Amino acid sequence: MYQSSKAQRGQSPVAPQGESPVSIIGAGIAGAWQALLFAQAGHDVTLHERSDEAMMLSTSHWAGGMLAPYCESEVAEPIISRLGLKSLDLWRRELPDTPFNGSLVVALPRERNDFERFAKLTTGHQRLDARGLAELEPSLQGRFREALFFADEGHVEPRRVLPKLHERIIAAGGTIKFNSEPKPAELDGIVIDCRGLSARDTQPELRGVKGELILIETNEVQLARPVRLIHPRWPLYVIPREDNLFMLGATSIEAEDTGVSVRSALELLGAAYAVHPAFAEARILEFGSGLRPAFPDNLPRIAIDKQHIAVNGLYRHGFLIAPALAELTLNFVERGQIDNEVMRCV
Repeated sequence: MYQSSKAQRGQSPVAPQGESPVSIIGAGIAGAWQALLFAQAGHDVTLHERSDEAMMLSTSHWAGGMLAPYCESEVAEPIISRLGLKSLDLWRRELPDTPFNGSLVVALPRERNDFERFAKLTTGHQRLDARGLAELEPSLQGRFREALFFADEGHVEPRRVLPKLHERIIAAGGTIKFNSEPKPAELDGIVIDCRGLSARDTQPELRGVKGELILIETNEVQLARPVRLIHPRWPLYVIPREDNLFMLGATSIEAEDTGVSVRSALELLGAAYAVHPAFAEARILEFGSGLRPAFPDNLPRIAIDKQHIAVNGLYRHGFLIAPALAELTLNFVERGQIDNEVMRCV
């Protein structure tokens, strides 16, 4: 799985620690983690972001923030679970206040077979009966006959956690330049390209997969952890936020238009109502969608071309796997180590 680049190519690592400046393009979740780990390792780091501090142009702005490697193993390749589990350790290390309250999977009676299939395809969970579910989430008392509880999973609120990561980058000695959109070829030293779909000028095989979400507000339901409702076509989550907010998401549509369709809105709102009828009285604050960058195989890729490194294709797993990808990139630059499942020299 791991191999030294020196042994593979007869070369030394890209650059010894601290010797060459490191420029990272894109301050979303992928770029932010790259900048943080490189800055902490003593490199001269500059993080470039095309938008302003609000990050409205970033895919991360519209993300769910699920840290759920066990749940993702239902449909994702094993590499996603491996990277995800490593990332959980990094989230805990770098942001100790990250909520790790677990996640719940529930189903309506008509989706019983899909619920059992989900249980067989995943690990890291325990079954809860109706009483156990009510003890864990009192608001769900009497709502479902059983649930799967993934105790080690977590979640973050992207719009709150990204500024925290940016603050830690600056505290570690890094520089962030907003409203800055250089091309990789314009920068000296080590360049790490985390532009997502904007990188199609050099990675034309990238495609955008639309993920839609709805933000609602209510004080009639309290949840301490995300609740996934089994759905025949895509995962539907109710994710608690601060200040009585809940994020409903997320669809996965092979389209690059923006906005939320009527069908998706109905399904997302219907999922919330199925989890708890009190959501019917919630106030809708926001409809939105983001385009997730994905390669044809839906797997992440770290492409290495001398001192230019492209980190892309995080698909719907950005917040889950970004920390581990940053660690892999750092290990390559400093020690020439290559993870053959993710990295390739071009």
